[in-house]
Amino acid sequence: MQQNDLIAPGEVWLVGAGPGDPDLLTRKAEKLIAAAEVIFYDALVGPGVLDLIPAETEKVCVGKRSGRHSKDQRTIDELLVAAALAGRRVVRLKGGDPAMFARATEEMTALRAVGAAVKVCPGITAASAVAASAGLSLSLRGTARRVQFITAHSRNGQALDLDWKALADPACTLAVYMGRDAAPELSAALIAAGLPGSTPVLIACDASLPQEQRLRTRLDLLPLVVQAFAQDRPTLMLIGEAVAQTDAIVPARAFAEGFAAG
Repeated sequence: MQQNDLIAPGEVWLVGAGPGDPDLLTRKAEKLIAAAEVIFYDALVGPGVLDLIPAETEKVCVGKRSGRHSKDQRTIDELLVAAALAGRRVVRLKGGDPAMFARATEEMTALRAVGAAVKVCPGITAASAVAASAGLSLSLRGTARRVQFITAHSRNGQALDLDWKALADPACTLAVYMGRDAAPELSAALIAAGLPGSTPVLIACDASLPQEQRLRTRLDLLPLVVQAFAQDRPTLMLIGEAVAQTDAIVPARAFAEGFAAG
């Protein structure tokens, strides 16, 4: 089979680029990247992953980042549809996993509406990468019976519409995507719903990349710590007792002392 035969003309693959480290790509994702004629990629796709794109392949950045100029979802849908109808072999490269807070449904719906074939190649999501690099498990027998994944990104500053009572489960690990700016609301709402302020929190920035940094703090200190630590970097937060499994993380007190000294 020729490499290009992996993608039929007019076919679109939504490909998970993982958390950033190119070594965490699936073998299938790497083959699809090599087979595409045009690749539409997100802003959070790691630079090492982008380096795998052949020089002759057309690359189109369609990334969306908070507070920065970017293409809206409707425009992205239209670009994918146009490329598919032109008979091109298309890869839509998404950070993490396409099924996890990646607007995959909107894009698949737009493509199917015009009769374009669309397929999905999964990727490693950021929460799994953070747990791996921190040396902990998201679930833990007797401590964390389940894991919940949420996005704390709200539209135009609106309050988060979440079931806080369900989220404030002390026997659960809560993985929060895109929650840096919502940290004050997140902390206050979870505590008000019954989760202790002493609940461990792991903040991770630039997951899986060489510059990855992690910091452990408490839920009640989260609003103060996350702004100083994360600044404007891609950030994921893990909340729950399972976070206390490892000491291979800078504690918040040490970070605060170093920050004050600087």
